[in-house]
Formats: sequence, C-alpha cells, structure tokens
Amino acid sequence: MYKISDNLALVQTVDFFTPTVDDPFIFGQIAAVNAINDIYAMGGQPLSAMNIVCFPIKTMDKSVLKEVLAGGLDKMREAGVLLVGGHSVEDREIKYGLAVTGTIHPDRVLFNRGARPGDKLILTKPLGTGIISTALKSGTAGKAQLDRATKAMTTLNNKAAEIMLAAGDIHSCTDITGFGFLGHALETVAASDVGLHIDSSSLPVIEGVRELAGAGYVPGGLYRNRSHFIDRIEKAASCPEWVLDVCFDPQTAGGLFFSLPAPKAQATVEAMHKAGISDAAVVGEAVSGHPGKILIT
Repeated sequence: MYKISDNLALVQTVDFFTPTVDDPFIFGQIAAVNAINDIYAMGGQPLSAMNIVCFPIKTMDKSVLKEVLAGGLDKMREAGVLLVGGHSVEDREIKYGLAVTGTIHPDRVLFNRGARPGDKLILTKPLGTGIISTALKSGTAGKAQLDRATKAMTTLNNKAAEIMLAAGDIHSCTDITGFGFLGHALETVAASDVGLHIDSSSLPVIEGVRELAGAGYVPGGLYRNRSHFIDRIEKAASCPEWVLDVCFDPQTAGGLFFSLPAPKAQATVEAMHKAGISDAAVVGEAVSGHPGKILIT
C-alpha cells in the first residue's frame, strides 16, 4: 500500500505461475483472477494491470499465447480493470500473471491479521482445487470435478468483497492461495494472543476431493504446507484426516477468509448466498485460548 493523501492510497500486487489446466484461455482467466483477487482481499478496488508473460516461442505455437492473453483480458474486463501494458520473455515453460494496481482509503485497508476473540470466520469458496489439478495431470479428475474447480478458480472475489465490506467491522481478511486454508488462516492470528477454532464439518469442499486425496492425488505443495504449519495446528479426533489434508491443499484463486463480529456473520453469509456465492459459510471463530494456533475439530 502507498498512501498518496489523507483519503487516497494505492494498493499493488503481483502474481504469475505455470498452467493449472490444459485449456489456455481458462488458464489465462485463472491467472488473472488469482492476481486481481489480492486487491479485493485488502479491501481495495482494482483499476489497472500489466501482463507478465514467459513463453517458449520456439516450441509452442503463438496461438496458445493469444488464447492465454485473451482469457486474462476477459477477466480484467469483468473486473473493470484496464490493461495498460506488460512484459514478455522467452522461457522454456509458459507462465502468466498480472501486476495489478488499485485504490483504497488509507483508513479502510484490510490486513491479514487482527482477528478478535468472539469473531466468526467466513470462507467464500470451496477447497480442493490443488488436489483436482493434480488429478487432472494423470487424467483421473472427472468432468464434474474439473468443471467445479474451474468455476471456483475463474470466479472473481468482487461480489464477495462488496458484501463483506457492506457488513462493516471486518477485523482481518486474506484470500486462500498457495499456503492452503490453514496456512493463510494462521496469518490472521500470527504473533497475537488470539487463536482460531475451525469446525471441519462446516468447511466447503468440492465433491469428489475426498476420494482423489485418498487415491494419492496430492500435490507436493500440500506436504510442504503441512510440514511447515503443522506445529501450530491441533487436530481433534472429530476431524477426519482427509479433511486436514484438504486444509493444507495449495489453492489457486481461492476464496476470501475473513473475521467479523458474531452478530453480523449469518446475515453476511445469507447475503452472499442470495448473490450466488453458494459456498460461503461460517467455518469457525476466533478465541482467546491457544494464541497463534488453530484447533480444528
């Protein structure tokens, strides 16, 4: 964030990665959504973007690049973002993403920390896209699963952010991406005297992810996340082991995860459901016990 005046600040972010799906247009959409969503997670309004492209021009047809860029532009237009330029380099592997600039009032910036005891926790998208993307590489993911994951990854968090901000009193907010649900949830209580209680039965998970995880279609990032964060996670016997795995699954263009006063939580979720954000759910609460850690039951 860069403060320009008492009532105006810039928020800036950058993200790019390798393909998570086979279709180049959809890959472009996902990459753009993933980058733009960071602005919504800060409570800002995205305005402009620049393309970041790595492309193997000697081994891949330029029509693929055209489709990737078209997919990204499609989502930028949906978000009301103006494409103002970019940069490309030759690489052995295709990569795509955006540098995005938005605006916000300096006093209304949302941070990924700050949850308060008694707050309810809301998640707006289902988990499991990393596991499905891994299964896709071996041709195991079913069409329904792939369609569901694609829909989640190509959905901007603009509507969810609008409803969240309208609720007011948002104490912390982040979006769920590469560190998985639990990794990003820990950000909200890092170096604080607050802990989180997550109800595993309330977590939205894409149908079929349990079976894929059980069959071993687990991305390497899941194991890395688990190894890095597990010492701050306490799992109760009531939480199935497969759900814990899903909570470490690295997500792409995941949902918003935010905390707000308990009296506002249910109405906020209901407003999201009416707006078509059907997976939004209250998934737990912030507590004064086990500071800096998460209990998942």
